[in-house]
Amino acid sequence: MHPEKNNNPKDTRVYLVGSGIASLASAVYLIKDAGVPGGNIHILEQDEIPGGALDGAGDAENGFIIRGGRMHEEHYVCYWDLLSNVPSYDDPGISVKDESFEFNARYVSHAQARLLKAGERMDVSSFGLSLADQTDLLKLLFSSEKSLDNIRIQDWFGEEFFTTNYWYLWTSMFAFQKWSSVAEMRRYMKRFIHLLDGMPRLGGVMRTKYNQYHSVVLPLMRYLEGLGVYFETRTLVTDIDFNLSAEAKTATAIHTINQAGSEEKIELGEHDYVFVTNGSITESADYGSWSKAPVLKDKASSGAWTLWEKIARKDKAFGNPGVFSDHIDLQKWYSFTATIRDDTFHDYMEDFSGNLSGTGGLVTMTDSSWLMSIVIARQPHFPNQPKDVKVFWGYALYPDNEGDYVKKKMSECNGEEILEELWHQLKVQDLMKPIVAAGKVNCIPVAMPFIDSLFMPRAQGDRPEVLPEGATNFAFLGQFAEVPKDCVFTVEYSVRCAQTAVYGLFETGKEVLPVYDSIHKPSVLINAMKALSR
Repeated sequence: MHPEKNNNPKDTRVYLVGSGIASLASAVYLIKDAGVPGGNIHILEQDEIPGGALDGAGDAENGFIIRGGRMHEEHYVCYWDLLSNVPSYDDPGISVKDESFEFNARYVSHAQARLLKAGERMDVSSFGLSLADQTDLLKLLFSSEKSLDNIRIQDWFGEEFFTTNYWYLWTSMFAFQKWSSVAEMRRYMKRFIHLLDGMPRLGGVMRTKYNQYHSVVLPLMRYLEGLGVYFETRTLVTDIDFNLSAEAKTATAIHTINQAGSEEKIELGEHDYVFVTNGSITESADYGSWSKAPVLKDKASSGAWTLWEKIARKDKAFGNPGVFSDHIDLQKWYSFTATIRDDTFHDYMEDFSGNLSGTGGLVTMTDSSWLMSIVIARQPHFPNQPKDVKVFWGYALYPDNEGDYVKKKMSECNGEEILEELWHQLKVQDLMKPIVAAGKVNCIPVAMPFIDSLFMPRAQGDRPEVLPEGATNFAFLGQFAEVPKDCVFTVEYSVRCAQTAVYGLFETGKEVLPVYDSIHKPSVLINAMKALSR
């Protein structure tokens, strides 16, 4: 049971803790659908730059940097609903949604070098699944989620499953590990089963025109600032007070440390609300350089995880953050962004792969001890990227393994060493050596201790409900709030949280858009079964 919805929000103040896509979406829906005045909405962000995990920064001189990118698809109904209202970065006359669909109509994903071995393209026309593997996948698909509490993927499948094309495609595309939650894998299988047939070539995967900071976050920020929303950066939320009873749960105050380092207490009145992004996948990230390896930080440097731990101790309905954050060695990985003042590498990869940049997507080196993958996006990937500069992104799932060429752990490597390993994997050392020697290459690595934390094995209740039972004026948002049927590590999940929170607490006359339910379409199921048995 939830308390009565607010139907007179003119005096309402709303505080959004964190500035990721879930908070930005909440602000849009609070204004557009709930009628909250934009000037009454405050977004509290501990960092200097809003956007959460959707980031992108830098320049040609110092190097561009992207920690990662979220893949999109046509049936992200909440996400595209949000962006249909927001003018694009380049053209105020076109929405971000329309720009993205037009861009993807021109640059259609059809990867022809999805998996490599010994530097050569692999045949991925078959998933390589045995009858036992196919049976295990089908059994998982039709299991109930509550029967999968705390079960790992490696507990479900035999060891041979992890040598199949299916697993290499899956682990690299979604960043699942063997020890990740099999319940989350099941959600992905159900949610994206319509994409299974095209998975070897990334069929149906959509991208934004630029990196997601410039294509999505900046347009959203401009839109919200134009409506009067306050962005209060370098403001750390340290705690939230609650009045908790059997009948109702009410947030009463927000404790912050402002830019000047002063502690402040925001008292919440009877018309006030707080939406909290609990946890963060990009929290405590550290950047290396061409000559320096990044440092792996721990939870001590994390505001988001510390805040959730304090809140969770107050009520069992507020979740179990330690399940997701206490095993950094199992949930970290490292990414890197290369900036090259030369066309040679991009020209080579287009010729080698058969894909024009922007149409191929992820290229995974299956015999890399680090399990390296790279993505060459359509250029320019940044609005301020000169024509003679090319950018690509990469990541590795096993950064504590010793490299095959650079005899060091990836976690101990600087940008130059990471690219040396990559050149070896792609057999382009001789091609790239003079370009590196001429000082035309830069590479910035990033250590992300919590990036896979959302896939950690979990049980029912470990993620709090977006609106816990009895919540009168608060909500949880983001990748660590519970949204039935949808998939974490997606922008759709975060925007669905925002709709759930706003439509659940305010009288809008609107319902949360339903998850695209392709698994109940017979033609989709038939195509999926055929693909698994190829």
